[in-house]
Amino acid sequence: MSFMTMLTKKFALPSAEEALPGRDEPIVPENAHFVSGRSLTGPFPEGYKTVVLGMGCFWGAERLFWETDGVWVSAVGYAGGHTPNPTYNETCTGRTGHTEVVLVVYDPSKVTLNALLKVFWENHDPTQGMRQGNDTGTQYRSAIYVSAADDLSVAEHSRASFQQALKDAGRAAAITTEVSMLDAFYYAEDYHQQYLAKNPSGYCGLKGTGVSCVG
Repeated sequence: MSFMTMLTKKFALPSAEEALPGRDEPIVPENAHFVSGRSLTGPFPEGYKTVVLGMGCFWGAERLFWETDGVWVSAVGYAGGHTPNPTYNETCTGRTGHTEVVLVVYDPSKVTLNALLKVFWENHDPTQGMRQGNDTGTQYRSAIYVSAADDLSVAEHSRASFQQALKDAGRAAAITTEVSMLDAFYYAEDYHQQYLAKNPSGYCGLKGTGVSCVG
């Protein structure tokens, strides 16, 4: 494969036919949440909701949400692509179609989806396409995946509101964040879960635009 072909694949989503085949066996985290001690895989408390968010490298993104009041548990993984049960190395090739994401399980009586999306919008740059800062490739694209139609409406309205906020702040770039119903969430390997709690000096490339999200 030529360098230019490799570069093109790094920034273009593969079709289902081009994607890696993956496997039937899922990655199942063996350990509880390193910070809270709660199960990463459930069952979660009745009435709690989930949203899956991609903001670039999932290490720093996850920390934002486990530190957010009302969040029951967080976990990192992969979503938005074709390959079933991908590994981290496969996702990094750009040939799974997945992006790095955080599963956020939350108590809607304590924190709203809009409040979580405010954290999401203000802590990364959602206008960068297939990259986030110096992290480049399809696995770093911005995304919101929801499991209910009413949440999809909330997310779409939130995206429009933040686009207007960017415009009002003099930023002309269009938001590239994918907003859609969740097809599947695949857990990442144990060593990625709560990475920055285990490695406090580890890499975190999160950087917002400086624009506030009013919801």
